[in-house]
Amino acid sequence: MSEEKIKIKGENDGLMLAFPTDMAFSEIMEELSKKLDSGSGFFLRGTLVRVPRDRFSKNELKEMQELFRTHGLICRLAKPLPAVTPVLPEEKPAPAAPPMSVPADTPQDMPDLQRMLVVDKTLRGGQAIETEGSVIVFGNVNPGAQITAGGSVDIRGTCRGVVHAGAAGDSTAFIIADHLMPTQIRIANYVARSPDEPEDFGKAERAYVKDGQIVIEPIER
Repeated sequence: MSEEKIKIKGENDGLMLAFPTDMAFSEIMEELSKKLDSGSGFFLRGTLVRVPRDRFSKNELKEMQELFRTHGLICRLAKPLPAVTPVLPEEKPAPAAPPMSVPADTPQDMPDLQRMLVVDKTLRGGQAIETEGSVIVFGNVNPGAQITAGGSVDIRGTCRGVVHAGAAGDSTAFIIADHLMPTQIRIANYVARSPDEPEDFGKAERAYVKDGQIVIEPIER
């Protein structure tokens, strides 16, 4: 299997688009389109994905944002690094700048923007995560670990713990894992357990509610 040319990786404050620095924009768009098409139904609608600053022209950024939008995602520039201005001992600090007005396209004006909690580690037995939004875990969820999310849950590893998605009653939420072998999964008020001999699809799996019950199907990452 060829190595992915572009990746959507977890950062401290959400998801970030990563690609080789010498990659042409046309190739980025082609590979990104393929990735988003293959992951249809994987990312929660309204998820924010950031892209590197000072890399794209205004028109290129607009084209990329439109591609993300057609897949129900929101694309924004990565946050700028904080500037450090040294203050000499004999000088008084500069007066604080007046508060900046919030641009119209910031998340504050986007009710559809979903809060995404990024967990960049394996959850061990006894550890618990609880959030009103969605969760992405870059690691395993071991037996005895628990995740409770108001939105959907994506586990980039093996799930053997307890996972509750749509905890506030959202039956459209879903659970995805590279290997889904949970002690128990819940979506809204629906409950399911892993079978004694779970089927190995050889692919990532998605659990969601269909016809009043939780079903599990293989998906392409």
